[in-house]
This record gives sequence, C-alpha cells and structure tokens, in this order.
Amino acid sequence: MLHASTVPSALPIPKTAPVPTLVRTRVEPLGPLVVDLDGTLVSTDLLHESVFALIRRSPLYLLCLPAWLLRGKARLKSEIARRVELNIPRLPYNEPFLAHLRAEKARGRSLVLATASNQKFAHQIADHVGLFDAVIASDEENNLYGHHKLAALRERFSDTGFDYAGNGAVDKPIWRAARQATLVSSSPRLARAVEQEATVGRAFPQTKATLLTYARALRLHQWLKNLLVFVPLVAALQFTNPVALIHLAIAFFAFGLCASSVYILNDLIDLEDDRQHPRKRYRPFAAGELTIARGCMLIPVLLAGAIVLSLWLPLEFLGVLGIYYATTLAYSLRIKQVEVLDIFALALLYTVRIVGGGAATGIPLTFWLLAFSLFIFLSLAVAKRCAELAVMRDMGEKRSRGRGYRVEDLPLLYSVGVGAGYVATLILSLYLTSDAVARAYSYPWMLWVFCPMLLYWITRVWLTTYRGEMHDDPVVFAVRDNSSQFLAIVGGLCIWLAI
Repeated sequence: MLHASTVPSALPIPKTAPVPTLVRTRVEPLGPLVVDLDGTLVSTDLLHESVFALIRRSPLYLLCLPAWLLRGKARLKSEIARRVELNIPRLPYNEPFLAHLRAEKARGRSLVLATASNQKFAHQIADHVGLFDAVIASDEENNLYGHHKLAALRERFSDTGFDYAGNGAVDKPIWRAARQATLVSSSPRLARAVEQEATVGRAFPQTKATLLTYARALRLHQWLKNLLVFVPLVAALQFTNPVALIHLAIAFFAFGLCASSVYILNDLIDLEDDRQHPRKRYRPFAAGELTIARGCMLIPVLLAGAIVLSLWLPLEFLGVLGIYYATTLAYSLRIKQVEVLDIFALALLYTVRIVGGGAATGIPLTFWLLAFSLFIFLSLAVAKRCAELAVMRDMGEKRSRGRGYRVEDLPLLYSVGVGAGYVATLILSLYLTSDAVARAYSYPWMLWVFCPMLLYWITRVWLTTYRGEMHDDPVVFAVRDNSSQFLAIVGGLCIWLAI
C-alpha cells in the first residue's frame, strides 16, 4: 500500500480522493442480559398478586400474613406460593419489551431472569415465555431484593459482566454495576438519574395512567346507581326542599366514594377471573395499567372521604353507610361465590341506597317503596348474573368464574328474574290504589301509566338478556338505552301532571 509520504511531489493527490486507513476493530461478544420480573417483564408485582389470590381463597389467611412476615420476607413469599396458583399465561406482560427480548435471543444473546419473586412463580413464567437460559429467584431463605440481588449477580457473572433490564429505584445499584442498563417503564425522573450514573442502552417508556384510567378504576359510571338516594324525595313529593336536596347531594357522593373503594378491592380479588373475561380483562388493574399497590392506597383514601362526607349528615346515614360497606365487603370476599345468596345481596345493596336517602333527609320510607325496591332490584340482579353466564356459555365454559352458577342454570334464572320483575309491577299497581296516593296527588289516575310502562321495560330488559345483548350491568344498559330514556321522561311528566 502506498502512503501519502511515498508519492512523488510531481503527482499531487486529488483533493477528492480519500486517504485509506486501516482501523483494527474488536467485536465485543454479546454478554448476558439479566431481566427483572416485577414491573419489567410483567406490569404487576407477583407478591401483591399472590396475596390477593390467597385472600380470595380464604380471608382468614390475613391472620397468617403477619406471622409469616416476622420470619422474613423470603419466608412470607414461600408460604404464600405454597398455597396459591397464578394464571401465568394471563399475566399482563410488557409486550414491547418482550418483543425486544425475542430479538435479542434471536441474535444469540443469553437471557437470565433475576427476580425477588418466589422461585416457583419465576420458573413458571420462564417456562411460559421460553426465552430464558437461567432463573435467579428468591427461595425460602433468601429474598433477592436490591443489594441481595446485586450480590448474586456479581457472584454469577464475575468473569463476563452483565447487562441489566429493570424498572425501579431499587435497581439503581445494579444498573451502576452493569455494563449497560435497559430502562423499562421507569419514570422520567428515575431515567434522568440513571443516565448520570450508568450507561443506558435502551429505554422503554412508561405508560402513564391518565384521569380516564382512574375514572375507569373507580367505575364512575356506576355512581349512577346512587341516584336512588333521591327516590324518597321523589316519593314524598318534596322537590323544592333545599336542605333535603343538599343532604342528598352529599349522600350521593358519600355512596360513590364508598362504592369505589369496594369496587377496587373487588377488582384486586377478581384479577384472575377478570383477565379471562372478554371485556373485564381491560379493567385497569387486570390489564396492568394501574399497579396493585396504587389500588391498595386508593381503598382507604376513598373510604375515608366517604366517612368525612357522612359527618355532614344525620348520624343515621353513617350507620346505613356502614351497613352498605359491610355488605359490599362481605359480598366481595365471599357472598358473590354463593349462588342465590349473591343476587339477594345485590338487591339489598340497591335498596340500601334508598334507605340511605331516607336517613339523610329524615323522610320516612313506606312499606310499598321498600317492597317494590326489593323485587325490582332482585330482577335486575338476576339479569346481571344471566348476562355473565351468557358470556361464559358463548366462550364454551360450563360455569361462571368466581360465581356459584353453571350454564345450565340459565333457564331457571330467567324465570326467577322475569317473575321478580312482574311481582314488582303488581306491588306498584297495589300501591297506586292505596289511600296514600289518593291523598298525595290531585290526579292519581294519571299514574297508572307506570304499570304498562314498567311491564314493557321489564320484558324488554329480559328479552335483551335472553338474546345475550345485555351489558354486564342492567343499570348501565338502562342509562344508554333510548327506550329506557324515553320511558323515564314520560314517567316524570306523568308525575308532574298528576300532582
């Protein structure tokens, strides 16, 4: 090869001709990529998942958790893992990051799963994913969290070094010790801190929860049920009572916060069942959009808010709200798994809202109103169960998940639901013939339009349910249904004309 110094001066080198240089490069071998599990490979925490799976199995296990924890967190995880099984394929995996791992594996990269979760779940996930060459996880004696995980990695990869993919602040010492850091679902603040202390190779951005995400978790659309607190006011024709209206507005939000608190608890207990449901699997906690830890923080905050609002109302209302919370808690932990008892509990929860409206205003409730409420809401509760069973039937399942019903129960449940709705119509017709109606209304005969309207609406609800077109909750169906909205307007107009 001719170098520039050996070329004769009579032959100048053209300016456009590059001077070739020889550069010796050394190809670095692909080192092992160590992958965290909780919050990284999956958008959840397996300890939290397994605790709620244990509570679902029996709430009495709550008494055992402190005793196990006193013996160390590793022992706690081990004891829980012995008693529960998680639906590994249905966990919320981080799909973009998983695609990256597949690409790295295709390049010949060695992948190692390193987690503080119990080894039972870690090996099950590694087997399901099918990408990992080794698993490092907590056992009965060792909790591989933070510095303990770092020590295990240094011992294993003392010769080759390693790259590390994680998500939380606890991973910072490991990132500093790694050759290269991969950030997965880390907050922007944490990402900036890691970039100053370690070499960051890849970053998979965090999906930030929006207000809509929290609204879905709180199930704000279900707050429509709380409009039932205004029923005593309507029945007593006290539309212009400003104090009663203010009290009922407070009661509305108190019931809403209390209900949302239990909705979140119910979602955390039902994680496995929701992930196998065609619609419920998109709920924020089931889909991994919100962490279980965030849900555990929201539960007491929402309940405290409900109690604070209740302090502005008569003491009787706080008692009714306590009954409502205790019933919903019992329903979430056990009653919903007991056939027949669950639909009576749902009907009771609807009726308790009406009782709460009476307690908030001091308006006495009549026998007619309570009897009508019990039967109409029993019909809607059965419709809710039939809608769920119809989904299971269409999925080829033989029974509902987390409930006590089988698909062959549908014909009987249809009969119970239709019968309860028609009994509610009968109670309404008997009430319209009572002396109380004659005294309260100037033209009571105009109220008789409610009977055929209610018969029509109940029949339509059950026809929709029978066809498998019912939303999981009939209340949501009623709000969105044009015919139901029209009947509500006509009913309100008839009450106004009858006064």
